[in-house]
Amino acid sequence: MASRLSDTRTKIVCTLGPASRDPGALRDLIRAGMNVARINYSYGTQDEHRAAFDAVRRAADAEGATVAVIADLQGPKLRLGTLARPVDVAVGDRIALSADPAADGSGGIFPLPHPQLLYGLRVGSRLLIDDGAIEAVVRKVLSGVADMEILVGGRLSSHKGVAAPGATQHLEVLTDKDRADAAHAVACGADYVALSFVQSSDDVRALRTLLDSMRDGRSTGVVAKIEKREAIDHLDEILHVADAVMVARGDLGVEVPPQEVPMHQKDIIRRANRLGVPVITATQMLQSMVENPRPTRAEASDVANAILDGTDAVMLSAETAVGRYPREAVAMMREIAVIAEHQMPCRMDDVRFGALEHAHPITDAVSDATVRVADEIGAKLIATSTWSGYTARQVARERPRLPIIALTPNERVRRQLALVWGVSALLVPQYSGTDEMLNVVSRALIDAGRAAPGDLIVVSAGIPFGGGGKTNFLKVHRL
Repeated sequence: MASRLSDTRTKIVCTLGPASRDPGALRDLIRAGMNVARINYSYGTQDEHRAAFDAVRRAADAEGATVAVIADLQGPKLRLGTLARPVDVAVGDRIALSADPAADGSGGIFPLPHPQLLYGLRVGSRLLIDDGAIEAVVRKVLSGVADMEILVGGRLSSHKGVAAPGATQHLEVLTDKDRADAAHAVACGADYVALSFVQSSDDVRALRTLLDSMRDGRSTGVVAKIEKREAIDHLDEILHVADAVMVARGDLGVEVPPQEVPMHQKDIIRRANRLGVPVITATQMLQSMVENPRPTRAEASDVANAILDGTDAVMLSAETAVGRYPREAVAMMREIAVIAEHQMPCRMDDVRFGALEHAHPITDAVSDATVRVADEIGAKLIATSTWSGYTARQVARERPRLPIIALTPNERVRRQLALVWGVSALLVPQYSGTDEMLNVVSRALIDAGRAAPGDLIVVSAGIPFGGGGKTNFLKVHRL
């Protein structure tokens, strides 16, 4: 069966959950526009995750669609320990946080079983609990116990999340659970593994090393989630080692003031675009559709602005995982994307090739020329013959007006390109020479209904074939 190609350029990531895991619901999401499924390892069991992988693959095959899967690792989530009972705290109250296992909230001493965080706190450090619903400030730190004053009150209860914006923390980003979950995800055929709470490029390299040690792990992509202040400070080095990044606005809005998040989002997208690194914008994009069949006007504007800024993908979280209207949320996201894309100018004239950073200068130059030649001659489409997907990503960063069709004999790459703006991918047979490659490309495009005999296209490829990471061939080709 020919692969169904998306009619939108922006990709849609859907988080799976109780509302979207059964086969019928998954097929509905694919028909509505889902390109990437996200499996969140923070919830559920490995058996449930394996079943979700299998269900996605079966649904995609049934729909003739290309759907990538991201396995999202939990990371070192900081939480309060177990309390004897919930405790209400008010503005001005003084509490203590301690790593002592015996602490349970009694006598105002609350358990925080993360000594690395406690020892990183300083007088004046802020602590946000329960996604910022409760706020406290450090007044004194002595022998691993932090004396805190409550600035915003609420109810403290067991295992609530804790964040300490600006505090010195030396977190081991890959926990034992993450290592086990990463191995499970690779065994299930994950196309990407997302790393939570990234602080530097070393964290990304640690996951890359782990994946490289696994059978089939070397070709699995790494998504760096940008949700820590340290990640923003080290963004450029992270972009150079990650296969994709996610603007994880929920936790980022706890780490930095919420009013700064929109500017960080724009900057992350801009810098990722310059390198051709796929970027996902996530968290609460259509949050009201968890309960309602239509989004607010502000949410629709949020999605459209992220697309106009250049995001490769927009993500739905609770909307598709536990929401009442998962299919409608995807359909709405797609409709917003179609309208926004009609207003999106090609960046060809705005991108100064010499000013961009180039991991592979020859490949980048040929990719840039591909877009410009195709636009000048009025080609039907741009075809990239690719083994690694790099050429297609570099073409996509200029946001060309023409469709980008990536043709690859690599099944994993075909799925991974489902995350990249404007790229539709077709699986083709392996070929060995230029004439054979052009014949395979021509036949695949015609069979998929994307072109007809006599159409003019621009083809880019790497010769010799199969090496990956280089493009040195450009041809104006008539089918």
